[in-house]
Amino acid sequence: MIHSMTAFARESAATQQGDLSVELRSVNHRYLDCTFKLPDALRSLEPTLRERAGAALARGKLDCLIRLQAHGTEGGALRINYGPLQSLLGASREIARELGESRPPSPLEILQFPGICSPLEPSDEALRSSAEVLFGKALANLADHRRREGDKLAALVRSRLGQVADEVAATRRRLPVLIQQQRDRVVARITELGVEIDHGRLEQELVYLAQKADVDEELDRMEAHVKEVRRTLDQGGPCGRRLDFLMQELNREANTLSSKSISSNTTQNAVELKVLIEQMREQIQNIE
Repeated sequence: MIHSMTAFARESAATQQGDLSVELRSVNHRYLDCTFKLPDALRSLEPTLRERAGAALARGKLDCLIRLQAHGTEGGALRINYGPLQSLLGASREIARELGESRPPSPLEILQFPGICSPLEPSDEALRSSAEVLFGKALANLADHRRREGDKLAALVRSRLGQVADEVAATRRRLPVLIQQQRDRVVARITELGVEIDHGRLEQELVYLAQKADVDEELDRMEAHVKEVRRTLDQGGPCGRRLDFLMQELNREANTLSSKSISSNTTQNAVELKVLIEQMREQIQNIE
């Protein structure tokens, strides 16, 4: 499959410590470049997340933003610290014996003593586990988005590639006629001038002009490059760099075709080829 390097994914979930969200954005890049912005409680996860991103993506600049929105000020669960509680109760009984008549302290009074209760803090390990699961879902969605975008890019490239093949075929069909027209123009011009010529030398010059205008090799190479682009697209995988190189080769042949042009028709063909190649190159810049 062909994958784009441009995509976005977002996942969120509620945890004991607050609302957790993961945002992933990727754009085109020469290689894989990952940037992470994590809450302090999740900074230790960065190596793991970076490794998972590297296993799922081949190229692109990936920005990962993980947010933790803490819950409001409502009270949470309390943990009873039994050590201080037993010490307090023991001391209370000792005082009651010394005083004789005294009532035992009420539960509410006990709770007011420092150290008897403390808030039940959520586990950081549970938060890290939730973040990993959420990152995995977002990464899978991002990869799926990149695949769908890649299918669209491949379809656009194939469409332009078909037009390139048509232009090459049209140029090849027109070439013999153009060469003959060039020959006829030279002979007609010499006839108009009414000068004596060496027919052997004339034939040599006409052959030289035909060879100079011959672009069969360039057209053959363009057809070969078109076939290779199609084969690369069919093969799939991370092929953006290879496709970009093939676009450079196609453009080089189109430039040569333009420089050898002997008519406005072939010049227009060369211009149209260069436009199509540039359109493909722009799309290929986003292919992984």
